[in-house]
Amino acid sequence: MPKGLVRVAGKPLLQWVIEWLRDSGVTELAIGVAYLKQKIIDYFEDGSRYGVHIKYSVHTVEGGTSEGFRLAIQRHMKDETFLALNGDQITDLKIRRMVIQHEKGNPLVTIAVVHPRLPFGLVLADKAGYCRGFLEKPILEDIVCSSGVYVFQRNILPYLPKSGDVERTTFPLLAKRRKMRVYMHNGMFVTVNSLRELEEAN
Repeated sequence: MPKGLVRVAGKPLLQWVIEWLRDSGVTELAIGVAYLKQKIIDYFEDGSRYGVHIKYSVHTVEGGTSEGFRLAIQRHMKDETFLALNGDQITDLKIRRMVIQHEKGNPLVTIAVVHPRLPFGLVLADKAGYCRGFLEKPILEDIVCSSGVYVFQRNILPYLPKSGDVERTTFPLLAKRRKMRVYMHNGMFVTVNSLRELEEAN
């Protein structure tokens, strides 16, 4: 089963994403599909059941996120500024606020970042070896990680290689050239990348 159809709290993960986009005012969607693509297409169809209009962009699994984003942009994106995302997150991120910040800074990419939560509890111990307490799955306030939600400029295209993942190819180059900015999201954010995360999301 493709990840987008994995059920979280009674409905497919991708449906949560689509409804969040719709409720944020984003109704024109281009969804990149690769692994078991027809199942996604057959389930969501043209998106009208969810109040959106969906176009599909087929790419290869081997091409990674770089190929997926590049082909979707070339085929379907007409606007100069648009939202791009991995599609495996449930969040209450305020898209309009992120876009406004992006437009003020004028980068090629703005990446929404979050404070990560450890998937396990911490034991607090002193130098003498005594346990002093516990922290259950703490949020790490001093570091941030990618949420998989981005605002792109269309002229990111020359920076997207034919294959690979943007996190390893495009983004390091743009960061080095100071063409990337971050948007801090402090609200709800859940990813579903493992059985543990799926159980927690449910």
